[in-house]
Amino acid sequence: MTILNVLLSPERLVVVVDTLVEDAESGAPSTGAKALLLPQHNVVLAARGSARFLLQVYQIILHAGYRPAFKLERVLAELGPLIDKIWPAFEVASLKAGVDPSRVGTELVLGGWSSVQGRMLATAYAKSTSMQPSIVHPLDGGMASPGEPLRGRADSLEAEDLLEAGRLQALYLNAQEGRRVAGGSLLMVDLTVGRSVVSDLGKL
Repeated sequence: MTILNVLLSPERLVVVVDTLVEDAESGAPSTGAKALLLPQHNVVLAARGSARFLLQVYQIILHAGYRPAFKLERVLAELGPLIDKIWPAFEVASLKAGVDPSRVGTELVLGGWSSVQGRMLATAYAKSTSMQPSIVHPLDGGMASPGEPLRGRADSLEAEDLLEAGRLQALYLNAQEGRRVAGGSLLMVDLTVGRSVVSDLGKL
């Protein structure tokens, strides 16, 4: 698990992720995309946890994005059941690959511009076992994951504040795990009406 922060207002959606990933089998570190765009719909999918699962979900949403009847509200409603449907096979494959069961989990956020409601929408999803359905939480204002090191801090959209928050989260996660699990660069995906911007805020 690494960093996934979201700030949401009716006119703007900001998603912040780090870029450190590791191979599930070898543990070798690398750089990965944890926030992926559907630019034609001004929509972003981001995750902390398994990058492979993120890519699997993204591929399905990417295909859905080509449909004439694509609506963000429909995808937000269907993503929880979709995660539940594809999770068992992913869980089995992860365990066969030798991944520790405690590390088989994901947190996803899907959000963007709703042409129906005329505002930004975002929903968070969490999954860690086939024994329970996905946790689905429509966002109002945003979220910080992990939230513990940011308690008491005011929300801010300023780049330096986002970077400072990310550094606090990275220090916290690496200390908790006893190894480097969060790091690389801190990326910000900034969506406004008709505009998607990806920025590298700096090194963690």
